[in-house]
Amino acid sequence: MRMYDLIMKKRNGGKLTKEEIGYMVQGFTAGEIPDYQMSAMMMAVYFMGMDEEETLHLTMAMAHSGDMLDLSGIQGIKVDKHSTGGVGDKTSLALAPMVAACGIKVAKMSGRGLGHTGGTIDKLESFPGFTTEIPEDRFMENVNRIGIAIMGQTADLAPADKKLYALRDVTATVDNMSLIASSIMSKKLASGADAIILDVKSGSGAFMKTEEKARALAEEMVKLGKNAGRRTAAVISDMDQPLGYAVGNALEVKEAIDTLNGNGPADFLELCLTLGSHMVVAGGMAKNTAEAEGKLRQVIADGSALGKLADFVEAQGGDREMVYHPERLPRAAFTESIPSPREGYVSRIVCDEVGVCSLMLGGGRETKDSAIDLSVGLVLQKKVGDFVRKGEALAVIHGNDREKMQAAARRFTESYAFSDCPAERQPFIKAVIE
Repeated sequence: MRMYDLIMKKRNGGKLTKEEIGYMVQGFTAGEIPDYQMSAMMMAVYFMGMDEEETLHLTMAMAHSGDMLDLSGIQGIKVDKHSTGGVGDKTSLALAPMVAACGIKVAKMSGRGLGHTGGTIDKLESFPGFTTEIPEDRFMENVNRIGIAIMGQTADLAPADKKLYALRDVTATVDNMSLIASSIMSKKLASGADAIILDVKSGSGAFMKTEEKARALAEEMVKLGKNAGRRTAAVISDMDQPLGYAVGNALEVKEAIDTLNGNGPADFLELCLTLGSHMVVAGGMAKNTAEAEGKLRQVIADGSALGKLADFVEAQGGDREMVYHPERLPRAAFTESIPSPREGYVSRIVCDEVGVCSLMLGGGRETKDSAIDLSVGLVLQKKVGDFVRKGEALAVIHGNDREKMQAAARRFTESYAFSDCPAERQPFIKAVIE
């Protein structure tokens, strides 16, 4: 078998076999197939596409290119959730304890953020001492004992994807549905969960800018999950404005805690209930999503979801008391209001620009080696559809550097648009793909 022949086959519109895709992925991961040949293959795939069967074979080959996490030591059905990311996306922080409090096992591998805010791990490190650097046996023990554990992704998890994505990133071949879906799902399948619930974002702050593209990606990933023998569903949610009100690591942790106390933002709660209800059904603890939602609301009302978060934080080295006293979480030295430049209704927020403002304050990473300031960020006071008077606060900015705060505040103000009439509020949950 020669890579040259496979490139020509795909360039001419041919269909690659399971064996050919396995040869290609294994050879590239081992360094036996050079970058220039794989670049040519990715460009051929970009233009000629892959069918459902080819995409599954590529996904499974990448999943099996390294370690496949064996979760058989965990009792019951293991359910995982994945988000395509966005601004203010702190969903796992509230969702995982809610689901675990309903009796579902949540065994999750997460990464750090690269971009406007930290990833789930960075946000959890707002609890001093918290770590995801735990051995597999302790990871399994924690899931069995308290129902939830989060572990950092290892270098041996789907290494083919990491290497292939780096190549696609510099050869203009990222934006292909089969390649995007296989990249995400290879890691999810290697993580070993029995069921996978996907949160696919759509809008200016999302990877998929339009609902049409978000739906196409969701459908592709659900097909991949089911073809791989995993129960899979996807929720398409809005990211044309930040999720909730808080953007920034410790600030988002506080908002997640507020939500578990029954005081969370309506959009964030809706997302947690929608995703959570599918996770509870997939885990066999409810017959339908209506019953599951009732259970999720109950664990918030009786405090067991908040208690589950405290147990989880403590089990991974953090101070559980901070869950009950979030005012002890990292705090910025300065806070300032960002005034509205005019009176009117907020008609639009350029969501990714709000994320950039958090990055400017130090709340995200420009490179993988950048240090994150966990205390900084923004808390929005007005969102799309809200009326605001001139000079009234659009947001409160939290920072440790006055110059950075001024620059971020100017950029934040420019991310807002206003109208004299109320903007029509769009549905937050756009679709569910099962």
